[in-house]
Amino acid sequence: MTGEDHKKVMILYASYGDGHYQVSKALREKFLEKGIREIVMIDLFKEANPTVNAITRYFYIKSYKVLPSVYGWLYYGTKNIKWDSFFAKWVQSYGQHKLLKMIKVERPDIVIHTFPMAVIPEIRKKLGIYIPNVTVVTDFDLHRRWLHPEIDKYYVATEDLKAKIEKTGIPSERIVVSGIPIKPAFEQRLPESKILEKYQLRKGRHTILIMAGSYGVMQGLGSMCERLAKHEEIQLIVVCGKNGHLQEEMEQRFQSFANVRIMGFVEAIHELMQISTCIVTKPGGITLSEAISMQLPIFIYRPVPGQERDNAVYLESKGAACIAQEPPELEAQLLNLLNEPSRLQDIRSALSDLWKPHAADRIVDDIIADLNDHPMQRSIHLI
Repeated sequence: MTGEDHKKVMILYASYGDGHYQVSKALREKFLEKGIREIVMIDLFKEANPTVNAITRYFYIKSYKVLPSVYGWLYYGTKNIKWDSFFAKWVQSYGQHKLLKMIKVERPDIVIHTFPMAVIPEIRKKLGIYIPNVTVVTDFDLHRRWLHPEIDKYYVATEDLKAKIEKTGIPSERIVVSGIPIKPAFEQRLPESKILEKYQLRKGRHTILIMAGSYGVMQGLGSMCERLAKHEEIQLIVVCGKNGHLQEEMEQRFQSFANVRIMGFVEAIHELMQISTCIVTKPGGITLSEAISMQLPIFIYRPVPGQERDNAVYLESKGAACIAQEPPELEAQLLNLLNEPSRLQDIRSALSDLWKPHAADRIVDDIIADLNDHPMQRSIHLI
C-alpha cells in the first residue's frame, strides 16, 4: 500500500449552479485514479443550514431573470473586499461550527475549496489547528472573496489571473496556473458520425449549440433562437438544462422548425460540443473551460453582471469570445464567423492559447507532492 492510500481529502463546494460541483467531481475522480481512496465531498452551505441554503439558491437562480442588477451591485460592491473586513469575516464564519465537527470526525489531510469560502483558514486562526488547505479558482477574473492569507495554495485558469492575485500580496510560488478542472470526456474525441446518428442531426450543416445554463436561465432565449432558426443552413441544438417549463415552452414554440432540436439536461454535453461549429452560452467558468478544451468558438448572450460578465469580458479581450446583447447583434456575429473561415481560425487560435489541458491532473499531482514532500508555509500578508 502506498503513502497515497493513507491520505484523506476533503473537498468543499457549494451548489450555486452546477459548476463547482462538477469541478469537485473531476478532482475526486482524479484522486481516485492516483490511488487516494478516501475523498469526502461536502456541500458546506447545505450541511450548515439546509433551509437557508435552499432560500439563497432560489434567489440566486431568480436573480438572473428578475434582479440581475441587484446581484451585480452586490458582486461589484464586494469585489475588492479585504479578507479581514467585517463583511468578509461574517461570510467566512458561515458553516464553521458544522465543519469543525466534520473535521474532528473525518480528520482530513487536506481541504480543497472550489467555492470562495475561506472557512478552514478561519478555523486555523481561531483554534490553532493546522490543516493544509488550497483553493481552486473557478473563474477567469478575480473577486477577492477567493483570497485569504491562510490559504496555502491557489490553482488558477490563466497567467493573467495569477498576476492579479500576486498584486494582492500572495507570493508567486503559491499560485499555480493549472487551468480549471473539467471531466476527462472533454479532452477526448468520438467518431463524429456516431454522435450525429445518436442525436439525429444532419451532417453538412453548421451546428450552433445553445446552452441556457444548468437551470435554464438565459435571458431572451426564445427571440434569439427564432432569429437564428430562419437560416436553413444552420441547425440549432437548444439545451434547457433542468428547467422543464422552459423545455416545454421551447418545444411548443419551435415544433414546426425542422432545424431546431430542443433538449433538457444533457449529461454527455461533450458530445454535442464536439460536433458543433460554435456555442452560445452563459459564461460560467466551467462551461467556458469545456468549450475552450473543445476549441469551440464562444458567443456570450446578455451576460449578467458579476463573475459571468467578467468572464465574458476577459475572453472577449483575448479574441476567444464575442458578446452580444440583442438578437440582431448575435445573428450578425454568428453569420460573420460562419462566412469567414479566417475569422473562425483566428478564434480557434485564441482558444488554443487559453487551453490548459489536464488541469485536474496538474492540481492533484501538485497536491500529492506537497503532502508527501513539501510542508506548506503558513503566513503571508495581503495588501
